[in-house]
Amino acid sequence: MASNLRELRERRNSVATTKKITRAMELIASSRIIKAQNTVKAASPYSLELTRALSAVAAHAHEDHPLTSINPDPKRSAVLVITSDRGLAGAYSSNVIRAAEELTAAIQPKQEIATYLCGRKAVQYFEFRGRKIDHLWSGFSDSPTYRDAKDVANRLIEDFLRPTDEGGVDEIHMVFTEFESMLTQTPKVVRLLPLAVVDPEDTPESQLAEGDPGVGVSNEEIFHEYHFEPDPMSVLDELLPLYVINRVHYALLQSAASELASRQRAMKAATDNAEQLIQTLTRQANQARQAAITQEITEIVGGAAALAETAPQE
Repeated sequence: MASNLRELRERRNSVATTKKITRAMELIASSRIIKAQNTVKAASPYSLELTRALSAVAAHAHEDHPLTSINPDPKRSAVLVITSDRGLAGAYSSNVIRAAEELTAAIQPKQEIATYLCGRKAVQYFEFRGRKIDHLWSGFSDSPTYRDAKDVANRLIEDFLRPTDEGGVDEIHMVFTEFESMLTQTPKVVRLLPLAVVDPEDTPESQLAEGDPGVGVSNEEIFHEYHFEPDPMSVLDELLPLYVINRVHYALLQSAASELASRQRAMKAATDNAEQLIQTLTRQANQARQAAITQEITEIVGGAAALAETAPQE
């Protein structure tokens, strides 16, 4: 009985320690989500103006640019999968990997797949299954910078412009998690390259600023705000890579906010479960202690009664 009570108390103390850790991680994730959301908002003005400028140039450039040219018979496509570097974030990484696997299954019968991974969780998943990884990045999943996005985007652009017989790709798809609210984060699949030119009436500016696939073509009023030197194609050579970097940066920021929200929700659930387990263990420990006390009293009373029966009568 005493050993059982001791085990219950030790387990309760262990759960209480775990609860402190999960509570701390919950608070840290909650505070960092606000910072991640503010970072997304701070990047929106640049995204919007870049999209407006690119829309105006795209409308004046009548030649196909390498980054917008669609191969009618693609032979090799790349899939960029953005996951987290650390665990304890619920189903965040597994949901993204599941979406990437569905995309791969849809493409693979017709094309060869090149795999690009952001985040150690995706790397662990593919390495465990012995699958080829063409390139990987890690160490910045919950706090990506523009430099990180530039490193990723430059490699993607380089491989897209390279011929397929030299290891290049014809299409690049990106799988990331879009932050909709604290309770909802949705895996999203977009085609990053080749870039599609769309009409702004079908693509609102708010979506363009947030990285919606496709470059918007503005109305006539915007054309008079820009003068292109030396020519529209040369300006496109500078703006299109910036736009790709911006879209990768947006995806990384959205994924970071989603990761933190998933971790905050998972740690809150773990903290609540720990609290319930502590209450259960406390109740069991109290019952065990009361049972031990009752047993001791019973033994004392029984012993006293036995002594009284064996005592000599005067």
